[in-house]
Amino acid sequence: MEGKRLVAATFTPLTDEGEINLSVIGPYVDYLTKKQGVKSIFVNGTTGEGMSLSVDERKMLAREWVEKARGKMDEVIVHIGCVSLKESQELARHAEEIGADSIALITPFFYKPTTADVLRKILLQVASVVPAMPIYYYHLPQVTGVNLSVADIVEGIEEFIPSFSGVKFSGVDLMDFGQCVRHSKDNWSLLYGVDEQLLAALALGADGGVGSTYNYVGGHFNQLISAFNEGNLTQARKIQFKLQELLSHAIKLGFNLGVNKQLMTDVSGLRLGPPRLPVTPCPQSVAKSVLQKYQSVFPEC
Repeated sequence: MEGKRLVAATFTPLTDEGEINLSVIGPYVDYLTKKQGVKSIFVNGTTGEGMSLSVDERKMLAREWVEKARGKMDEVIVHIGCVSLKESQELARHAEEIGADSIALITPFFYKPTTADVLRKILLQVASVVPAMPIYYYHLPQVTGVNLSVADIVEGIEEFIPSFSGVKFSGVDLMDFGQCVRHSKDNWSLLYGVDEQLLAALALGADGGVGSTYNYVGGHFNQLISAFNEGNLTQARKIQFKLQELLSHAIKLGFNLGVNKQLMTDVSGLRLGPPRLPVTPCPQSVAKSVLQKYQSVFPEC
C-alpha cells in the first residue's frame, strides 16, 4: 500500500463470562475509522489474545472483522500464527476464503526455529497453501524467545515466496530493522510494532506502525506521520513524547494487556470485556490512574 499508515492491533471483545462478543466488532470498526482515523487493522494478534483463542474462535472473529470492515477500511491483516504448523495453514486458508487482505505469521515458540533458514521454511509452508495471499512475518522476540536476525530472514525471500509482503517488526533492535529496510522491495510494507519508538523507525524508512495504542491515540499518530512527512520533527517528537509519558506512567503501575484493554474500554466506551486467563483484569485503582494520565496527556481526546 502507498503512503505511511497506522494499523490498529485490535482487542478481542469478550463477554463478562469470557466468551467471544461479536456484537462489538461493528461499532469498533466505526470507532476506529470515525474517531481515530485508522483504516487498517491487525486482528487475532498479541493484543487480540490470539494465542489464547481456539482455532474456531479465531475463524469466527476473522470473518466478523472482515465483514464489518468491508467498504469502511483499507486493509484487514489476519494473524494466523500458531504453535502448530497445520493450524497455521488451516487459518491461512480460512483467511483467504473470507476475503482478508493479507495474513501474518508469528514464529512457533514452543519448539523454536534455530536458524533463519528454518524460519523461512515455515513461512514457505504456510504461504504455499495460499500462494496468492500476501503474507507478513510477525517478529516479536521478547514474547517468542526467537530473536533471529530479521534481515537474514527476509534477504532474498521473494525468490521462493513471491507473495511475501513485509514484516510486522515488534522488536527494539533498530539496526536489524534498518537492514530490513535496506533489503526491502517496492511491494513490501515494513510496519514497526513498538509504538513508543515509531518516530525512530519512520526515520529509518518504516512504512508505518502497527500497534495497540493506535486504537486510542490513532488520531494523534496520524498527525505524527503528517508532521514527519512535512519535515516538522519538532511536532512529531512532541506527539511521540506524549505517548512515552503515558506508557512510562502505566509501566510503573504494571502495564500489561489487561491494563491496555481496560484503557481502550474507558476511552472508547466499547464493551470489550475482561481479558482471558492467564491475563488478569486491570485493578480499578490502576485503571483510574492510567485513564487520568491519558486525559492529562491527551486532553483534546
